[in-house]
Amino acid sequence: MPDPSRAVFEDALEASAVPDLARNGLDRAIEAHPDARDRLAADADLLTALLSVTSASRALTRHVEADARALDVLADLDRPVAVAADSPEHLVATKRLEYLRIAARDLTGAAALEATGAALAALGREVLAASCTLAEASGLAVIGMGKLGGGELNYASDIDVMFVGEGDHGAMVKAARNVLEHARRCFRVDANLRPEGRDGPLARSVASYEAYWDKWAQPWEFQALLKARPVAGDAALGAAYHEAATSRLWSRPFTSDDLRSIRAMKERAESEVAKKGLTEREVKRGRGGIRDIEFSVQLLQLVHGRLDPELRSPTTLVALAELADAGYVDRGDADGFAAAYRFLREVEHRLQLVDEQQVHAVPTDEAERDHLARTMGYRSSVDRSAVDQLDRDLAAHQATARAIHERVYFRPLLEAFAESDGALTDEAVDTRLAAFGFADAARTRQAVSELTRGLTRSSRLMQQVLPLLLDWLSSSPDPDLGLLGLRRLASDAARTGRLAATFRESPEVAQRLCQVLGTSAMLGEILGREPDLVARLADPAALRTRPRAELVESATKALEWRSDTDARQQALRRWRRRHLLGVAARDLMDVDDVRTVGRDLTAIAEATLEAALIALDPSIPFAVMALGRFGGGELSYASDLDVAFVFDGSSATAIDEAGRLATRLMKFLKGQTPAARIYDVDADLRPEGKQGPLARSLNGYTAYFEHWLQTWERQAWTRARFVAGDRQLGRTLTRLIDPYVWGDGLDAEAVRDIRRMKARVEQERIPPTEDPKFHLKLGRGSLSDVEWTAQLLQLEHGLHAPGTMAALDTLAAHDVLDPDDAAVLAEAYAFCERTRNRWYLVHGQAGDALPQQADRLAVLARSLGTTGADLRNEYRRVTRKSRAVVERVFYGQA
Repeated sequence: MPDPSRAVFEDALEASAVPDLARNGLDRAIEAHPDARDRLAADADLLTALLSVTSASRALTRHVEADARALDVLADLDRPVAVAADSPEHLVATKRLEYLRIAARDLTGAAALEATGAALAALGREVLAASCTLAEASGLAVIGMGKLGGGELNYASDIDVMFVGEGDHGAMVKAARNVLEHARRCFRVDANLRPEGRDGPLARSVASYEAYWDKWAQPWEFQALLKARPVAGDAALGAAYHEAATSRLWSRPFTSDDLRSIRAMKERAESEVAKKGLTEREVKRGRGGIRDIEFSVQLLQLVHGRLDPELRSPTTLVALAELADAGYVDRGDADGFAAAYRFLREVEHRLQLVDEQQVHAVPTDEAERDHLARTMGYRSSVDRSAVDQLDRDLAAHQATARAIHERVYFRPLLEAFAESDGALTDEAVDTRLAAFGFADAARTRQAVSELTRGLTRSSRLMQQVLPLLLDWLSSSPDPDLGLLGLRRLASDAARTGRLAATFRESPEVAQRLCQVLGTSAMLGEILGREPDLVARLADPAALRTRPRAELVESATKALEWRSDTDARQQALRRWRRRHLLGVAARDLMDVDDVRTVGRDLTAIAEATLEAALIALDPSIPFAVMALGRFGGGELSYASDLDVAFVFDGSSATAIDEAGRLATRLMKFLKGQTPAARIYDVDADLRPEGKQGPLARSLNGYTAYFEHWLQTWERQAWTRARFVAGDRQLGRTLTRLIDPYVWGDGLDAEAVRDIRRMKARVEQERIPPTEDPKFHLKLGRGSLSDVEWTAQLLQLEHGLHAPGTMAALDTLAAHDVLDPDDAAVLAEAYAFCERTRNRWYLVHGQAGDALPQQADRLAVLARSLGTTGADLRNEYRRVTRKSRAVVERVFYGQA
C-alpha cells in the first residue's frame, strides 16, 4: 500500500526554506518519536513548524529529536511553556521548550521581530526568577541591562545583569553567585556591566550604587542605565534601584564631553571590527549596522530625555518612534532606521539560530550564505540568486542606516532653523547643540543661514552636506571655532560653490577639514588665505614634507623673480605657511609622530634660511650653523632658530661683508613687525654672546674655542650642525671645533658645572601665567630634564647624536644608559613635546605649560583624544618616572 503521508511530506518539504535540512529533521523526528509520522501527516501547521525549525537550526533539530514534548509545543504555538522552578533540570528543559516555541513562531511568520525579542526577554526574566527561587535568594533583586532590560533579546544574546541587595554583604554576594549558577544553565549571563566590572563586588546595596554613580561612574555607564530595569527577585528592592538609577540618569546634565567619550568608545569598537576585515559583513558593529541605529537612538535619548520623559523607553524601536513623533528625528529618517533595524536584527537572528552561537557576521562560505538567504525568505529567480538578493538588500539597508546615522543629529536642527514653526522647540534645539559642543545657538543659526542662503546650486549642495559637516565639527575639539572657520572659508558665493563641489567629490576632505578648523584657528587662517590647499586634505601623502633639496629649490623659485625685498619676504612667508599647514595637518591626523614633526619643521626652516641667504647673494664664503633644537633637528612649532654665522676670510672687507650678511639675513627673517616675521632668529649662543661679533671667521672660532670655551658652551655646541650657505665651510668649522666640544669627555669639575647650571635653571621663576606643576619645558621630569641628561651623558662618553631622542637611542645602544631608563625618558620627552606642539596649534601662540583654565585645558585634551583630568594624570605619570631617572642618572643620587 502506498504511504499517504509521503505526498503530504514531499509537498511540505518542497515548500520549506531548505528542503535537504528539513528532510533530515523530519526523518530524525519520526525515528525518535513513534507517533510523530501520524501527527505530522494529520496536522499541517505542526508539519510547517517542524520543517521551518529544522531548516533553520541544527541546534533546535537536535532538541526536537531529544524531547518528545517538542512536538506538543510545535503543535500549539500560541500556548507559552511555563518555566519550571522546582529543579535545575526542569528549569533547563522548560526553558528549551519555550525557546523552541518562540523560534517556531518567528520562523513561521506568526511573530514579528518586536514580538520575538520581547518573548525572548520575557523568557530571560522567567529563567532569572526561577533561578532566584532555586537559589533561595531572598533580599536580592536582579537588574536586567542591555537587550534584556530593553525587552529586545537575541537568540544568542548575553543576558546582562546586576544585583542589588540589602543586609549582610557576604550573604548578598553568595546569593547572587547561586542565582548566576542556575541561570547559566540556560543562558550566557554576564554581570560585568556592574560598577568596577570584574573587580567590583557582585552585589551592592542601593546606597552603594548611588555613591558610585555620584563619584566614579563614566558616561558609558549612565548610557547603560537607559536600559536598566528590575527583572527578577525582590520587587521592592528592584523598584528602589530603578528609582535611584532613573534619578541619577536624568538629573545630571549630559555634557559635550560625555558625548565625546561615548562616541569615542563606539569609534574604537568600529576600528576593531575594521581590523578584522568585518566592516561590511558585521551586521552588529559594522558600518551601517545595528549598533549605528541603537547608538543614535540612545544618544538622542540622553540629550533630550532629561527634559522630555516620553523619550525614556528602553526599547530601541519604541524610543525611535517616540523621537520621531516629537520631532527629534526626521520622520523619513526614523522610518529608514526602523526598516534597517528590523532587517539587520532578522539577519542576526537567523545567523544565531543555526547553532545558538553569538554570530554577527554574514558568512563567506557560499553554502552558508545560501542557507541564510533562504531562511530569510529569499528564493532564486531567473534573474537573481537568493544570495544576490540578500546581498543587495543588506547593502541597501546598511547604506541607509549609515547615512541616517551621520545626519540624524543635525537634520532636524536645520529644519528648525529654516522654519519658524519647526517641530523642535528652541529649548530642544539649544539642548542638542550644547550636547554636541555648540555653545552659542544664535551664532550657530546665523552660520547655518549664511552657509545655505540663496537658491543657487552651490547653496543647495551645501544644504545637503551641512548635516554631515555639523556632525564632523561636533567631533572636533572646538565645534564653535570650527563652524566659524567654515563660515570664513565660504565667505562668498564663489568660495561656497568651490567648497561644496570639493565636499561632494571627497567627503574625506570635508571630514578632515572639520577636524582642522575645529582644532586650530591658526590653521583655519592659513586655509582662508590658501584655499587651494583644502583639496589636499583628501590624501595625507600629498601633505608630506618633501626632501630638503626639493624644498630649497621650491623656496628659491618663489623668490628668484621678485626683486623687491618686501615682496621676497612676503613670498617666503607664504611659502613657509603653505608647507607648515602640511606638517600640522598630518600631525592633527596622527599620521606623523613627534620625531617626524620635528624633522619636517626643521627641514622647512633649513630651506627657508637657504633661500633667504641665496637671495642676499653672498660675495664671500658664508655659512649658517644651527644650534639647540634647530641643530638637533627637533624644532617645535614655536621654536626660535638658534644659529651662529661663520665666514672664511680675514680682510676688513670680508669682515664687513660677513657682518652685513648676518644682519640682513636676520632682519629679512625677523621682519619689521611680528606680522611680517618669517622666523625669530637668535644668535646669542655664538662665542661671547651678544658682546661678540655677529659673524666670526674660521680662525676666530678656532682661537675662541682653544682659549675661552666654557663648559656651558661645550654643551650648547653638541647640537651644532651646518644648515645653509657654503657647505664646505660649514663642514670645515665642524671639523675644527669638534675636538674642543667633545674632547676627552668631562672631568669631575665639568660635571659639577653642568649640574650647578641645571640647578640654577630649575630655580628660575616660571612666568605667573604658566602652571609650574604642569610645565612641559621646565617641570620636573619634563623636556629640559631629559635634554640636560642626554647632553651630560653624551659629553661624558663622547657620543655624537643629532638630537635628544636620537641621543637616547645612541646612549642605550652603547650601554651608557639602561634601555629601560632611555625608554622612560623618551616617553616623557615625546609626551611633553607632542602636548606642547598641540597647545601651540590650539592656542595659536607659544605656551610651555598645560593651561590652567578648565575650558582651554578641555579643548587641548580633546585635540589629543583625552580629557583634561586624564591629560594631567598622564603628565604626572610620565614626568614622575622621568624625574626619578634624572635624579639617579644626571644628579647621581642613589
